[in-house]
Amino acid sequence: MRRYVLTGAPGVGKTSIARALRQRGYPVVDEAATDVIAAEQARGVAQPWAEPGFVEAVARLQRRRRIAETRGPVQVHDRSPLCTLALAEYLGHPIGPELAAELARARREAIYARPVFLVGSLGFVTRTAARRISLTDALAFGQVHARVYAEYGHELVDVPPGPVAQRAAFVATHLDPC
Repeated sequence: MRRYVLTGAPGVGKTSIARALRQRGYPVVDEAATDVIAAEQARGVAQPWAEPGFVEAVARLQRRRRIAETRGPVQVHDRSPLCTLALAEYLGHPIGPELAAELARARREAIYARPVFLVGSLGFVTRTAARRISLTDALAFGQVHARVYAEYGHELVDVPPGPVAQRAAFVATHLDPC
């Protein structure tokens, strides 16, 4: 099985591209951080990303989703544990045991394909309850992602700005079955 990752700054359209690829028939593993944030905010935690267990909760949900998705020779992952590492670095959170285990597993088992899709900025960020970041900060955070993936030996494939369908088609042309 080949697992391809969409990564990049918050608000660049990764999830929209993932949804378009799902409509094309690709199995997609959904991004975890937004769901962790939503669940915690529903419990009354205003800024879950500031809580000590946030990064571990993201890593745990990501792992469950990766394990649960078994369809197809090719999968698309809306983020990976390397994105969670970038998140931990950006937020100044320590690397907990669950994230450390996922990072070690990803490296040891080569879980994710070497090419990783770095989705380019659209030039704006739409704020949501989960996404409260400026464009400047989002772009800086995106650079942390690029550095982390490069340090782990991944080849970054730039996905240029454009309409969702065009971006999804671009990614689809690079998806290589086992």
